[in-house]
Amino acid sequence: MTTVDEYNERCEQLFLAGGLGAVRRAARQGLDDVGPHADLYCWLAVAHASEDEDDHDTEAERAFRKGLALEADHLGLLAGYGELCLRSDAFEYPGRANRAVQLTRRLEELAPDSAENAQLQQAHRWAARSYWDDLRMAAARGAVKSQAVELQAGDVADALRTQNIQGARAQAAAATQAWPEDRRTAVLAATLEALSGPGNAPLRWIARHRGWVWAASVTLSALTGALLRLTGVVNGFGPWGLLWMLPMLAADARLSSIRKEGERAAVARLEERLSGAGEKAGTGAGA
Repeated sequence: MTTVDEYNERCEQLFLAGGLGAVRRAARQGLDDVGPHADLYCWLAVAHASEDEDDHDTEAERAFRKGLALEADHLGLLAGYGELCLRSDAFEYPGRANRAVQLTRRLEELAPDSAENAQLQQAHRWAARSYWDDLRMAAARGAVKSQAVELQAGDVADALRTQNIQGARAQAAAATQAWPEDRRTAVLAATLEALSGPGNAPLRWIARHRGWVWAASVTLSALTGALLRLTGVVNGFGPWGLLWMLPMLAADARLSSIRKEGERAAVARLEERLSGAGEKAGTGAGA
């Protein structure tokens, strides 16, 4: 039978790979297999809470409470539950929000110098953020998303620099066979697959030249806005110049969607391997 430690390791690997749904499946399987355990409830709760949606927050709170009922001083459960409470809307969920004080106090009493307490204190600072902090974080998230698409487009450009789309697809598929759990390889394979065919030639071209096409779109947008003002067509700022950016926004959205599909495929392969390893270990132990 697979042990709690093995399920914990499985959940950790899946969490680091970004497979929140896979973490929840592994944690539930562990709970069914080895029975109620605080660590597994912690993984289940954190995987729900990381989705940052109301329904998932409700499930996360349920898992946190079940885990704390088994082990009231579990540092991970106290810190994770405290973060969830700090993030909750005090008007919509007053009971949940008020629990943050109690959880914080208990964690400070138990382990003031722990990583879990430092994590919760950071969550307190984040909860006290200003409007400008929110704007900066939104800008940072946008920058990270743009960098991910830029890396994806750069890999496509490199793959197509010396060969056609069919050859690049075959090479990417072979790389995926060699490194099935590598997210970047999986994203490239999924992107080339999605961009194959004559109907996707425009998007393929945009992906290969994304940097300067974006620069051209911004320049044309600014020039169009200035020209419309100079000719008196519009007074002040008008949105018409921004129309130049719509094709690029649509292309980036499509690439982002494909990237997520590739990442999910890599996580699915990791989950399959870990599950298979667990089953083999269980069979060996049973024998």
